[in-house]
Amino acid sequence: MKRIALALTALTAVTIAIAPVSYAAPDFDELRQENLDKDAASFDQLRRENLDKDAVTEIQVKSISFDELRRENLDKDAVDFDELRRENLDKDAVYEVFAKGVNFDELRRENLDKDAADFDELRRENLDKDAVYEVVAAVDFDELRRENLDKDAIATV
Repeated sequence: MKRIALALTALTAVTIAIAPVSYAAPDFDELRQENLDKDAASFDQLRRENLDKDAVTEIQVKSISFDELRRENLDKDAVDFDELRRENLDKDAVYEVFAKGVNFDELRRENLDKDAADFDELRRENLDKDAVYEVVAAVDFDELRRENLDKDAIATV
């Protein structure tokens, strides 16, 4: 028991002595200064320059009057999107009124009276054809192939 306690004490003492040296944090300010001395990019300076550029851009953007530019463009016969929007909204209102008053069943009957295609009848015919196709699809082509091979037909792979 004494040996284990003595070994653990010695291990703890060695760990305490070595740990600060092995985990010593690098001095980032010193490393940064060394890089700056080696002509590395000064990110603080670049940041300041970019912040100054942003300030100039903000001043330019604030000085632009988009309403004035819009009026100038309208004076130059540019498209007036507000007017187009109003016209389209008015057209939508007309379509809504028109759509509410249309009786599509009545129109369908009128078209059928004019010998237009009866899509219900065509649909029924196509459904009947699908039933025929299902019967054809039930044919066992492997069996037919074997029969043909038995008849000395040419085997193609």
